[in-house]
Amino acid sequence: MTESTPLSAVPFATVAVVGLGTMGAGIAELAARSGRQVIGIEATPAEAHAARTRIEEATAHSVARGRLTKAERQELLSRLQVTHELTAAAEAELVIEEVPENLELKREIFAELDKICPPETVLATGTTALSVTRIAAATTRPERVLGLHFFNPAPVMQLVEVVRTVLTGPQAAEDAAAFARSLGKSPVAAGDRAGFIVNGLLFAYLNQAAAMFESRYASREDIDAAMRFGCGLPMGPLALLDLIGIDTAKTVLEAMYAQSHDRLHAPAPILGQFAAAGLLGRKSGRGFYSYAAPGSSQVVAEEGASAKVRVAGREIRSVGVCGSGTMANGIAEVFAKAGYTVTQVARSQEKADRSKAAIQKSLDRMVSKGRLSAEDRDATLARVTPSGAYEDLHSVDLVLEAVAEDLAVKRELFATLDKICKPGAVLATTTSSLPVIQCATATGRPQDVIGMHFFNPAPAMKLVEVVSTVLTAEDVTATVLDLCATVRKHPVECGDRAGFIVNALLFPYLNDAVRMIEEHYASVDDVDTAMKLGCGYPMGPFELLDVVGLDVSLTIEKVLHAEFREPGLAPAPLLEHLVTAGCLGRKTGRGFRDHARR
Repeated sequence: MTESTPLSAVPFATVAVVGLGTMGAGIAELAARSGRQVIGIEATPAEAHAARTRIEEATAHSVARGRLTKAERQELLSRLQVTHELTAAAEAELVIEEVPENLELKREIFAELDKICPPETVLATGTTALSVTRIAAATTRPERVLGLHFFNPAPVMQLVEVVRTVLTGPQAAEDAAAFARSLGKSPVAAGDRAGFIVNGLLFAYLNQAAAMFESRYASREDIDAAMRFGCGLPMGPLALLDLIGIDTAKTVLEAMYAQSHDRLHAPAPILGQFAAAGLLGRKSGRGFYSYAAPGSSQVVAEEGASAKVRVAGREIRSVGVCGSGTMANGIAEVFAKAGYTVTQVARSQEKADRSKAAIQKSLDRMVSKGRLSAEDRDATLARVTPSGAYEDLHSVDLVLEAVAEDLAVKRELFATLDKICKPGAVLATTTSSLPVIQCATATGRPQDVIGMHFFNPAPAMKLVEVVSTVLTAEDVTATVLDLCATVRKHPVECGDRAGFIVNALLFPYLNDAVRMIEEHYASVDDVDTAMKLGCGYPMGPFELLDVVGLDVSLTIEKVLHAEFREPGLAPAPLLEHLVTAGCLGRKTGRGFRDHARR
């Protein structure tokens, strides 16, 4: 609460917090810091004493770090009483429950609070996955019951999900949101569905990452690196599962599946196996990764782990790039800056010349920003030869195609390259959604064909997905992996299936977000805010959809659905309707938001 806002101007002058674990203690501290009287309640006298001690230690730590003054700490602690008597909650205008995720335990506590507290008291559950409606049903005041889902650590994380059931009164929800704002938080409104907004979107994505690892499609390191470098996420999904706790993830997913019956929400078997074995992630010292000690964040190598031995790759001195669009120009720039001679072929000499001019413009911007010298710019440009004839690729060591995302077009090009390119040349496709094997079988040398999926803009994005088919030669894979390192990209290895790593995990998440809007579960702005503040994502799902293009997104989602045949991967009807209406995102001025007015 700001200094200019009197306590009387915001709701709930007295707040009770039932359960003073990490989350409950953090909420109690926040409420007391806002000037409210706070009643902390634990189950036993010993637990109450231990909770008070933890809060005193946490606030002392805040003083040591300059986040609180000594006087502020004393005032905060004077407003906080801790007891083991649940009846003390009768004095509160708002009660926040933060006990373990057990439905019967929560219902029992709410039934008791219903008897203890005056009828006007608002009762809030901090559940992350359980039904708020079923908890409310244990009381005679469901219109005064809601969810207040803070994120850990509560004093730091900005987001609070205000969860309304079908019976929650509008005033109770408005007061709860005002309460969250008075604590300096950003509340978002959500309906009562397992996982609410953030966990509902996050855990389905984490589950698919676990299943991807379990199928041995890609390594844990490559899955995590792909999502960090390809999407700008703060953590990879498997590292995040270890941080959250694999048992916690399994519990949330089971609650989601019980409500949705969507197989994508059914916990991946590996999560159950890890939980049963006590491999819970960081807190146990081992999960998807191994850690120096329980609770440590330091990843250590497992005993007996050995480095993968690769065959020697082929020598690459010259590179050909097919295409004249943004991706082709970016790839040509990447290789030319790394010292390779590049022949860029377009459908005409005029288009090829325009591509070189676009590369020069990009390099000029780097020079103006001090990121590149004029001499290096000139040397880079000198390495790029524009051409309107595929025959000019006859002597290059590697050809990358970045033409239209159309299988017939790509197969025709690969058949042409097969006739032109010298024996032993590596032929690569930059496709993001089409089968690489279909490009390979258009040639008489499928062993030389591989996928190199760059991300846009290629000069800036660090990730390259290296996609080997069942026929790709080992030395071709080794060649491309070494080449990525030479051009300062981070390669991740995966097999030839729809979406590869990034798109196979990203687009189902985006599709789930669209379904939320379609079901009037939350607003576009609240979903975007929730994922940015709750997960640290650089963009919300609807911001990202509008940037990528709704038509591009729909195409990729159709490809995923066609390959995996999962009902939950079927594109959301709302997305199809928007594309049909020509609302494609930023490029048309309107998508999930109206960009023409901005």
